[in-house]
Amino acid sequence: MTDLAPTVAADLAEYYEYIAAHLHKWVDPLTEEQFWRNPFEHGNSVGHLMLHLTGNLNYYIGARVAETGYVRDREREFRETRRPPKSEVLQAFDRAIEMVISTIRKQSATDWEKEYSAEREPEAKERFMIFVRCAGHAYHHVGQIIYLNRELTRKIGAKTTPA
Repeated sequence: MTDLAPTVAADLAEYYEYIAAHLHKWVDPLTEEQFWRNPFEHGNSVGHLMLHLTGNLNYYIGARVAETGYVRDREREFRETRRPPKSEVLQAFDRAIEMVISTIRKQSATDWEKEYSAEREPEAKERFMIFVRCAGHAYHHVGQIIYLNRELTRKIGAKTTPA
């Protein structure tokens, strides 16, 4: 049997690139106002979801695997009142994706099997699983962002839905 580590790394990196591209497809067309507006009584704005995705990747992969020293404030991701510019939030997300991809590419076959644990992950698991879980988590929120994009652009009447 051949060593699957290079294939796993290449495919995971490609999937994170896909997530980032898909997210940009739906976020880039939004105005600053749409980015931070929540069209519902419940849930989050696109901006807050972006802060959350960035914090999630920076903590679970950055701090716990790449040892970046990132300290997470998860509650602030959902309650940030400062509302930084959309471009700043997207750049931070893109840097997190770059860090994840770089970390993926540095993993050896034995690295994937190393024990992994973190807050909100009480059971130690193999490192590979956190990359899979973070990818699934990110794409789940991309789905929410697609829904928010459609709702925000429908209410305003603008045609910002990507082709």
